[in-house]
Amino acid sequence: MMKYTNITTIDHFIIIGFPGLQPEYFGLVSALFFLTLVSIIIGNGFILAVIVYERTLHKPTYLIFAHLAMADIVFGLVTLPKAIARYWWNDIKASFVACFTQMYFVHSLGAILSLILLIMALDRFIAIWFPFQYAVVMTNTAATICCSLCWVLTFIRMAGIVLHASTLPYCNQNTITQCYCDHLSITRLGCSASEVAYVKSVALANAMVTLLVPLSFIIFSYFSVIIAVLRMSQAEGRHKALSTCAPQIFITCLYYVPRCFVYIAHNLGFQFGTDLRIAITMMYSLIPVALNPIIYCLKTKDIKETVIHRFKHRKVQSAVDS
Repeated sequence: MMKYTNITTIDHFIIIGFPGLQPEYFGLVSALFFLTLVSIIIGNGFILAVIVYERTLHKPTYLIFAHLAMADIVFGLVTLPKAIARYWWNDIKASFVACFTQMYFVHSLGAILSLILLIMALDRFIAIWFPFQYAVVMTNTAATICCSLCWVLTFIRMAGIVLHASTLPYCNQNTITQCYCDHLSITRLGCSASEVAYVKSVALANAMVTLLVPLSFIIFSYFSVIIAVLRMSQAEGRHKALSTCAPQIFITCLYYVPRCFVYIAHNLGFQFGTDLRIAITMMYSLIPVALNPIIYCLKTKDIKETVIHRFKHRKVQSAVDS
């Protein structure tokens, strides 16, 4: 029988990734992760550059989009390089500090994204229900302060969660069955069952507050917006209001629906295989981050028109110069 101690004796973790994946597919998976990372950086970087450099987009809604794009880029940079290295160079080791650092940023950025989606919903709620007060309440400064507080307060709060997990004794087990270090994968390796249960309960309560409180208000906000839109007498006004809310609703659904599905399925007794569970986690973590720029361009009229105008202007300028 394996003997456990109450002292941390390991100095690194082993990142397994997909345990059932055959070595001949490692190159394909690493290439897929690499292309995903490139698309996240280029797509969100492009949107961020458009919003920053186009003065007509210096509005609260688009400043919120800019913060969302920044969070998407950082999330991709935090999660994917290690997953790529694991399958590209078979780099399966992560130091104790590096693993906890990755866990800190993974969960911090997840919480930040949730809060930014909340601010997006609040922005549309005020715009639709209180249009005359919108310019006074939701200014560029107000949007920037709210988004900045999301970053600062979340980083402070998550520091406590990660430090709490680091107090567990880690003695004999150091294998993480996931593509990156997360709270659940790490804390389940703790030696003391009672301490692990307590740390997990604190983290679960924090996760529920982080996800469900914003989600509750988001649902209330968009439900209220839809009611307000349906009450409008002019079809043009309804179309304009819905078109401004559509990107936020798409992005919110991409973020929350898969998470809610996994949570509900788990509580209903549905069991996923290890590889499938990891694949679902990677998809609902990375697909929204990669698709957000497409949603911005296709569903946001001002951004789409700005990009088209800039593209046409460059073509005309090139033709004139030649």
